[in-house]
Amino acid sequence: MDLGFDVVELPAPDHPEEGDRAPDFTRPLVDDEYWENTALSALDAPVCLVCHPMDGSFPATYIWNELRDRGFDNLGATVVGLSISTPYAHKRFIEDHDLRGTGFRFFSDPANGVAEAYGVTNALDGMNGVVEPRPATFVLGEDLTVQYAWVAREHPELPDYDDLEAAVVEAVEAGAVADAD
Repeated sequence: MDLGFDVVELPAPDHPEEGDRAPDFTRPLVDDEYWENTALSALDAPVCLVCHPMDGSFPATYIWNELRDRGFDNLGATVVGLSISTPYAHKRFIEDHDLRGTGFRFFSDPANGVAEAYGVTNALDGMNGVVEPRPATFVLGEDLTVQYAWVAREHPELPDYDDLEAAVVEAVEAGAVADAD
């Protein structure tokens, strides 16, 4: 079957695994109104961190349309994206993909330092010096403990949304039980 594009195997990632503490960071966090420097650790847990290629790319568009259409904003977790796109590009992306009012927010990391810290970088073939996050998802609990991790091993590869949703629901339920104790 001719897919119209080449499937490219990516180098093995070196990312935080379940049970590890994810690296904290502070970057501009963009919503449909404004942005401000925010630490990952300042967000309400559980957090679903979605690393994605630059805004406007096919994988970014597909990932966020799928998360929106599946109602990830109503699962009870804080859902945030991360890419090399600027705050201005994130605001356009929110507008262009009908993400206003979803509560989805996007960290802007143009230097790609967060993806490097998470071990999920992807050097773009044929674009010297352009490195961005590969698709990756992390569900983080209290103290940024990784409860679920998935990282693309080839391009293009997208998350298993059923697995991600189950991990988010499990994290939300575990947090509710912990709060009741």
